[in-house]
Amino acid sequence: MLNCDTLIRHANMLDGSGQPAAIADVAVREDRICAVGPALDCRASSVIEAEGLCLSPGFIDTHTHDDNFVLQDPAMPPKVSQGVTTVIVGNCGISAAPVTLRGALPDPMNLLGDASAFRFPTFAAYRTAIETARPAVNVAALVGHTALRNNQMDRLDRTASAAEIAAMRAQLQEALDNGALGLSSGLAYLSANAASAEEVLGVAQPLAAAGAIYATHMRSEGDAILDAMQEAFTIGRLGHVPVILSHLKCAGVDNWGRSGEVLQALDAARESQSVGCDCYPYAAGSSTLDLRQVDERVTITITWSNPHPEAAGRSLAQIAQLWEMTQLEAAKKLQPAGAIYHSIAEEDMRQILRHPAAMIGSDGLPHDPLPHPRLWGTFPRVLGRYSRDEKILSLPEAVRKMTGLPAQRFGLRERGMIRERWFADLVLFDPATIIDKATFSDPVRPAEGIRGVWVNGVLTWTAEGATQNRNGRFLARDRHSWAQ
Repeated sequence: MLNCDTLIRHANMLDGSGQPAAIADVAVREDRICAVGPALDCRASSVIEAEGLCLSPGFIDTHTHDDNFVLQDPAMPPKVSQGVTTVIVGNCGISAAPVTLRGALPDPMNLLGDASAFRFPTFAAYRTAIETARPAVNVAALVGHTALRNNQMDRLDRTASAAEIAAMRAQLQEALDNGALGLSSGLAYLSANAASAEEVLGVAQPLAAAGAIYATHMRSEGDAILDAMQEAFTIGRLGHVPVILSHLKCAGVDNWGRSGEVLQALDAARESQSVGCDCYPYAAGSSTLDLRQVDERVTITITWSNPHPEAAGRSLAQIAQLWEMTQLEAAKKLQPAGAIYHSIAEEDMRQILRHPAAMIGSDGLPHDPLPHPRLWGTFPRVLGRYSRDEKILSLPEAVRKMTGLPAQRFGLRERGMIRERWFADLVLFDPATIIDKATFSDPVRPAEGIRGVWVNGVLTWTAEGATQNRNGRFLARDRHSWAQ
C-alpha cells in the first residue's frame, strides 16, 4: 500500500494535454504527485472525495503584472481563488527587477506600484525576495525592456546608443543567469515607442543561448497591427528566439472584424518559427490612460487618477460632461491615471480565444483601486462562460490553454500536467457551477466553483476561502518546448 499525504479520489481528471477527461485517483506526497490511477491503494492523511468534480493542473496565468503584488500581498487571493498556481510577471516591458529609478517613475511602470516598490537593482535580489516571501503562488519572471531603458537612459523618447544597449544587455544576462524566463517589451508605450527593432535585437542577443523567450506588447494593436506583428516575428527570427504576442487583440472600432487576418498572419509565421500568443476573455482592455486611445465612440472608465482620485469608477464621458470640456481635454486633466477601454469586438476576442496557439492570461492590474474584472475572474470565465455555456472550445482544450501549453512555452519544468513525479500544482473545480463573479461595477469578487487549490502539494484554497498555507516558489527558466 502506498503512503501519501493527500488522496483525491474518483475525479474527472483533465491532465493538461487536451485529451478527454478520465476518472482517476491522484495521490500527493510532499510537493509531488506520487501516483495516478483508476483505483489507487493508498493510505493518506487527507482523502478528498471528488466524484462529479474536475481535477486539473494548476492554472498558469501567462500574463500578469503581479511583480510587486506577490510581495505586498503574498496570500494572492485574486489568483488562488480562481485556481491560479503560477503567475508569469514582468510583462509589457515593465518589471520589478532589475530597476534603479533615475527620477520620476515612468509610465507605465506605475502599473506595478509607486516608486517605493522598486527596490531591486538586480534580478538576483528580486528572486531572493520571492523565495523569502514564499507567496501562495509560484512566480516566474520576464525582464522588462522599458525597465532596462529606465536604468540606462537619461530620457526615453529616443533610441538607445550602442553603449546603453550593451549596458541593458549585461543586465539581461545577469537576470538570465538567475533564472529569468526572457525579455518582454512594451513598444506601444511612449517610454519604449522610440526604440528601434535594432535596439530590441541588441538587448535580446543573450536570449538564444539561454533558451529564453521574447514576449511583446507590440508597437500597435490597432491600424498597424500587421506591421507590428511582422516586427515581432522579425526580432524572433533574427534573434533565434521564440516569440509570444501579448494579449493579442484587434483594438479600436476601426479594427473590429480583423481577427481573421491577424490569425492568418500568426499562422503564417508559425510555419517557419516559434510563435504563440496569450489573450484574455473580455471585450475590454485596461492600462494607463493614454491620450492616443481617447475615442468618443469607445466607453472609457477611469480606474484611478492621481490629481482626481474621485474620478475612479466614472466614465470619461461623464467626467468630460461634468467639467464641460471634451473627453481629450478631460483625459489630459486626469493624468496620470488608469483606464478601462471597451474597444474590442466580442467576436474578435472569441476568435483569438479559440485559436490553438492562444494561451490564457489575465493581464490583471492588482494595484488599481477599481481593477478590470479580469484580475479576479479570467480563468473561471473561460471555463464557465466560454467553454460550458457557449461551447466555443471544449473543456479539455480550455484547460490545456491554461496548463500544459503555457508550461511548454515558458519552460516550466515538470508543471502544467498531471503526471507521476511532477509537481503537485492542482485545481479541483465543479464544471457545472464554475463561473466568474467579478464585474466591471463590482470587480473584487472571488469566482464560484473552485473547491480546492494545491500549490506544490499544499492545500492553499478551498470553497471556504484561503487556508493561510503558502507554498509558492520562484520558478527558474528551463528550456521551452514548442510542440504545436
